[in-house]
Amino acid sequence: MGICNKRSTCRWRARVAYIVAVFTVMALGLGSRAFADVLPVFVAEHFGDALWACMIYFGFRTCYAHKEISFSLWCSLAFCFAIEASQLYQADWINSIRETTLGALVLGKGFLTADLVRYTAGAAVAALLDLAWHWRKRL
Repeated sequence: MGICNKRSTCRWRARVAYIVAVFTVMALGLGSRAFADVLPVFVAEHFGDALWACMIYFGFRTCYAHKEISFSLWCSLAFCFAIEASQLYQADWINSIRETTLGALVLGKGFLTADLVRYTAGAAVAALLDLAWHWRKRL
């Protein structure tokens, strides 16, 4: 197998792993919302947004597996911050989208500065897990 084919196979495997990570984190995030009443208060209040940022990070890694980890980290943070900033815009048409379940999950409902901290923590943890996975593969 040539270098190009081997590299392409490695990227494909990495993308599959990132897709699995996206769906795993998505399930954890939805679970943190669905079972908020039985989770510790800190977990219920903060983990949903952090897990959302993790999901966005792994989504960028799926698309850009060939790029540096830092690229996906910065892209995910920019995306999360842009979505949060968009919550400052309160027109009727976008608020009607935000009132749907999917719209609320993707666009949020209202701007909170604390969410920026949660997104940063979530994306950073995802990037650290990604770095640890790459480091472990080299051993």
